[in-house]
Amino acid sequence: MKLNLLILSTIFALWVNTIEANNVLISNVSLNWPNAGSNYSLVKFNISWENSWRVSTGPSNWDAAWVFVKYRKQSQNTWNHATLNWVNGTGSGDGHTEPTNTDISSSNDNGAGGAYGVFIRPSADKALGSVNYSGVQLRWNYALDGLTNGDAVEVRVFAIEMVYVPQGSFYVGDGSSTINGQFESGTTGAPLQITSEGALTLGGGGAGSLGNHNKTGMVSTAEDFDDVTSQSLPAAFPKGYNHFYCMKYEITQAAYVSFLNTLTYSQQVTRTATAPNSTAGTGAVIDPNAFRNGIEIKTPGVSTTTPAVYACNLDGDGIFDEPMDGENIASNYLSWGDITAYLDWAALRPMTELEFEKACRGPLSPVADEFAWGSSAITGATGFSNGCSTSESASNAGAQCAFNNHASVQGPMRVGCFGQGVNTRLGIGASYYGIMELSGNVYERSIAVGRANGRPFTGSHGNGALDAAGSANVTGWPAGGNGANYRGGGWSWGSDYQRISDRYFGSNNFSGRTHKDGGRGMRTAP
Repeated sequence: MKLNLLILSTIFALWVNTIEANNVLISNVSLNWPNAGSNYSLVKFNISWENSWRVSTGPSNWDAAWVFVKYRKQSQNTWNHATLNWVNGTGSGDGHTEPTNTDISSSNDNGAGGAYGVFIRPSADKALGSVNYSGVQLRWNYALDGLTNGDAVEVRVFAIEMVYVPQGSFYVGDGSSTINGQFESGTTGAPLQITSEGALTLGGGGAGSLGNHNKTGMVSTAEDFDDVTSQSLPAAFPKGYNHFYCMKYEITQAAYVSFLNTLTYSQQVTRTATAPNSTAGTGAVIDPNAFRNGIEIKTPGVSTTTPAVYACNLDGDGIFDEPMDGENIASNYLSWGDITAYLDWAALRPMTELEFEKACRGPLSPVADEFAWGSSAITGATGFSNGCSTSESASNAGAQCAFNNHASVQGPMRVGCFGQGVNTRLGIGASYYGIMELSGNVYERSIAVGRANGRPFTGSHGNGALDAAGSANVTGWPAGGNGANYRGGGWSWGSDYQRISDRYFGSNNFSGRTHKDGGRGMRTAP
């Protein structure tokens, strides 16, 4: 009896080309002979990505790849999340094989020795540059997933680039009097320093409370606290003081395709705007190539039984997943339900709006009217160099983001594409910790402090599985957009809305899909 591996080379080549984020690559996947007595096998692969670092001074942080595994029995259409091993949070103790110069840290969230994924990161300080790690082996406890040694399975390995944000105090709000609904200390107009994960008083005007400029300038007044009315933000609500990982880039179109291609037909119905059995070339979430969204049906599904196969075709030539098909462009037309389903599937979680400001600003004192790169200066892209390709960038020097609805930039751009200039935060549009596109490109969706449906959020992670209809089903996550908001601006909005502290949409709970909407996820650090 043995656990069999089936990876058809033509199928796997497709998935290597569409694996997450910005040039992260999984290759040479294999499944080692199982340890029948202990009911585990080793999933072996190589991984590489660009713009990796680890520093012990300054931001004192690093980047990492969040890696997880999906499997399916050959007798079934359904993809499932694989349970990896966890013992004490370190690679050596968990039975994983760490290549030279790497650390593997398992998540501890599945009980009974189980992890939903691992972080792979540099083990020592290194300058910014590419990494290529061969011979990674993750211990898969397949018996915990209900498999036996005789089952024939197909496995797929996924990776998402993340950035570690260390524990520590930080500020919310920047003291400017012109920013919509921005956070302040009481009613002073000054920034508030977050110094712990303890409960906070929202509004009411008291000293040390988290104010919101009495909701001045917010498009919706549904936020339920102001200078007079107070609410309590529970201690369990993630405030950004504790350490966490944040996705380095926004969800890309390739990432969303990878997600769709592991869903059932019924789940695909919910996570797209057109029926999965529509003709090849039909746009998945909007008309083909509208506002630079190139996700299309490649192979139509069969109603209720066989899921569609999706791919990118931004150049519209009917040949899918070519270098000019925009796979690394941020995915717009994502609803709150789409984003939370993706994050549940990837065993991540949504960010809170306090974590958003920490991810942008770090521990530094705020700068009035600042953007994610720590300056009030902003230069938007006015055109494309190598447009739609894997090397797409802004055609004008000094651009940090896509914003202001420029006539030649009618949609989001490739994630990480502003990392081409002078290697400073201002020069490449990076946050304090090296996270990209937190201002501009697509709006970030976060969990709002000023909505009753958002405050019960405790930071629970997804478990890799959606409900039968294709929706996230994690306790405490706001459903239908009620409890979520928008931060960080987008490509079609002016400069005011790109500022870190802007809360124009701070209480907006829109649940549909639009050209400006995308997102990214987080994970509490193990």
